[in-house]
Amino acid sequence: MPASQDDIYRGAPAALAALFRGIDALSRLGGYLGAACLFGLTLLILAEIASRSVLGRDIRVAWEYSSYLMGAGFMFGAAVTLRAGGHIRVALLLSNVGPAGRRALEIASAAAGTVLTAFLANSLFWFTVRAFERGQTSPASDTALWIPQSLLVAGATMLALQMAARLAQAILGLQLEDPRLQVSALSE
Repeated sequence: MPASQDDIYRGAPAALAALFRGIDALSRLGGYLGAACLFGLTLLILAEIASRSVLGRDIRVAWEYSSYLMGAGFMFGAAVTLRAGGHIRVALLLSNVGPAGRRALEIASAAAGTVLTAFLANSLFWFTVRAFERGQTSPASDTALWIPQSLLVAGATMLALQMAARLAQAILGLQLEDPRLQVSALSE
C-alpha cells in the first residue's frame, strides 16, 4: 500500500516538512519536463526520419536540438529519480551493515552528493551567464546558447535541492525514497 504524504515526512519539524513537500513538487515538475523533453526528442527524430525518407533532406537543426533535449531530459528527470530511489546504488555495502551503519553511509553519501550537485549547478549557472554575456550562439542554428544551457541549470538545481533534502532527511532519520514515485507503485 502506498505511503501517505504524512507518513513520508513523519518526524520532521513542520517547516522542514513543508520545505520537503515543495522540493518534492519541484522534482515532480522536473520529471514532467524531462518526459516532455524526451517526447519532443522523439518527435524531432521521427520528423528527421520522415524528412530524409520523403524529401531526401535533413532537418538542419535536428542533431543539435536533439542533444539539447536529451541533456535537458536527463537533468530534469534526475531529481525525481533520486526521490523515487531509482538511481544506481551499491546495495551490497548497505545490506551488510546494521541500521546505524546504513544511516551513517546514507548521510555520508548524501553529503557528498549535495556538495557535488551544488558544484554542478553553480558551474552550469556561471557557464550559462558567460554564454549570455558574450552573446554566444550555435554555429549550426544561431541559437543563443544560454537558452538550452539554462535548462541544464534548472535541472541541476532541482537535483541539488533534492540531494540537500535527502541529506536533511537522512540526518533526521526520515524515509529517503517516496514509494509513490516508484515504477512498481505506478503499475499496481
